[in-house]
Amino acid sequence: MDGKAAPNGVATIEDRILRITGYYGYYPGYSSQKSASRSSVIQCKPGGNCPSRHRGMTRQLSPLSVAEDSAAPILELQNRSPSGICRHSRVERQSRSEEGTQTHTESSSQEAEGQTRCQSCASTFLKLIWRFLIILSVSSSWVGTTQFVKITYETFDCPFFMTWFSTNWNIMVFPIYYSGHLATAQEKQSPIKKFRECSRIFGEDGLTLKIFLKRTAPFSILWTLTNYLYLLALKKLTATDVSALFCCNKAFVFLLSWIVLKDRFMGARIVAAIMAITGIVMMAYADGFQGDSIIGVAYAVGSASTSALYKVLFKMFLGSANFGEAAHFVSTLGFFNLIFISVTPIILYFTKVEYWSPFSAVPWGYLCGVAGLWLAFNILVNVGVVLTYPILISIGTVLSVPGNAAVDLLKHKMIFSVVRLGATIIICIGFLLMLLPEEWDEITLRFINSLKEKKSEDHADDITDSSVHTRSRSRANGTVSIPLA
Repeated sequence: MDGKAAPNGVATIEDRILRITGYYGYYPGYSSQKSASRSSVIQCKPGGNCPSRHRGMTRQLSPLSVAEDSAAPILELQNRSPSGICRHSRVERQSRSEEGTQTHTESSSQEAEGQTRCQSCASTFLKLIWRFLIILSVSSSWVGTTQFVKITYETFDCPFFMTWFSTNWNIMVFPIYYSGHLATAQEKQSPIKKFRECSRIFGEDGLTLKIFLKRTAPFSILWTLTNYLYLLALKKLTATDVSALFCCNKAFVFLLSWIVLKDRFMGARIVAAIMAITGIVMMAYADGFQGDSIIGVAYAVGSASTSALYKVLFKMFLGSANFGEAAHFVSTLGFFNLIFISVTPIILYFTKVEYWSPFSAVPWGYLCGVAGLWLAFNILVNVGVVLTYPILISIGTVLSVPGNAAVDLLKHKMIFSVVRLGATIIICIGFLLMLLPEEWDEITLRFINSLKEKKSEDHADDITDSSVHTRSRSRANGTVSIPLA
């Protein structure tokens, strides 16, 4: 009985395992039929045609045959089960899809990074080109204005009339600004609405008659004096000397702001102001403090002083202004000049201080050239301050000095004395010192410290690389490097 119980028990266990695991080749009596097939193999007569005789006998005589028979369906199940095959294929497909997705994501991220880098480089290049064009335009317009005045003096010696005529062109600044607004703005505004919006520079009430007379009159007078003294200086000095002396207005602005507006004291700007004064004295000394030279220097310094006073008062009473407000203010100055100052050139004409005859002898072409270039300079100054950095406008102004020097040297065959050349260089250096930011000392210290830290890091990296190279070489030679105590 024991011999029969064991196969039945084994068959029952095998049936249970196959039923539980869901073997697709299982059916009731599978294990019994398999045992019967085994018995038939074992009972094969000697000498009969039995291809699996030895294997069947081995299975019958081996004590591990039952365990092997029990484990075989399980192994076959793991290898042949449809669910296992499907699960394995799904895992493979999922892994392949993840690899493909990861590769596609990496390639797309690299392409996006490359496009972003190209766009940033292109935008940086365009910004540099734009700033260079602003500097070049400011310098060229100022040089052109100065040289046109010198040419106009050859046939028309009326500096105040030129000043009045050029200032009247300022009326066109606001219409030009509004034309740009219509061309670029998404939300268009009517001229009256835009005019009222830009009138806030005069206060909450906008531009009234009282404000027009109270605020516009002093600035219009300072504007006229600045330009008139500049033109008078051009009658006595070369264009290079006058443009260099006019650069001193930056030093005067600092001194007035320090005294009136209580701005921060800066040692570098004090040095720049001293250099400007030194250049002025050297320029006046060039011809021995006599003749037209000293008078021309006085006119140029007076023009720089009134320009500095204009800027300081504008900052005090009107504060900062955007491009629209500045355009509105400059156009208002043009209207005031046309209405109230037009009587001055008439008086000068009848008193024969500035007299021309006949009327057709007036060089209107040169006058329009001077007025147009002056208008372009004023627009570029206001646009440049809003769209770029104010320092670029200052650089464009100081570059007018070598520009005028080149024109005087090539066209007028001017010979510059050593004293005048030294004075011009000193004034330009002082002007550049004025362009230093207020935190220039802190910025310089941070830059020096960053350089020191970078050098120390590079030195540490070099030491580490040399030590690693020494160890690898000593190991290759079969020795060990031992540092000395």
